[in-house]
Amino acid sequence: MLQRAYLPAWFEAVQGLGNPVMSAYLQGLLLTGCRREELAELKWQDVDFRWGSIWVKDKVAEEGRKIPLTLYLSHLLANLPRRNQWVFSSPTADGKIAEPRIPHNRALSVAGLDHVTLHGLPRTFASLAEWVEIPTGIVAQIMGHAPNATAERHYINRPLELLALWHGKYEAWILEQAGIQFEPEQARPSLRAVR
Repeated sequence: MLQRAYLPAWFEAVQGLGNPVMSAYLQGLLLTGCRREELAELKWQDVDFRWGSIWVKDKVAEEGRKIPLTLYLSHLLANLPRRNQWVFSSPTADGKIAEPRIPHNRALSVAGLDHVTLHGLPRTFASLAEWVEIPTGIVAQIMGHAPNATAERHYINRPLELLALWHGKYEAWILEQAGIQFEPEQARPSLRAVR
């Protein structure tokens, strides 16, 4: 698992991989708390840039779950090549990334950090969310964890806008800790005059 102090070195190494697809994928694991397969199998049809959401497969809910598409992650995804149906595409035979552990281990080595598994990135999401005091139920819903309490299972259905409010706070804090300068305007599509 990554500690707060490791974020600048980790982000610098991951962004320096030379592969924007792999870089965005690894950052996405940390920023969304998604499991590695959930994010690797993300299709363009499941990304809604207009309404700021993504639909990911889920091991708890068969139909999957909708989570916020935060501004920085939206910026990363919007700049990826659209080679095929997969957001995290690859020129390989099946068309999507296959083994993200190798570049992640390389980034960890460059950053001088101890080994962190890919599963450690969603665990990092859950742990670091406490720094911005995100309610545990919201963290669990974003990550796709089954609700623990009766009220969570039967009575609470948080709208995407509420999840996005907290998720945006988390992402902004992560970027601040990592020393990443990002203006939210960078994520909004620019308007062009049509003549």
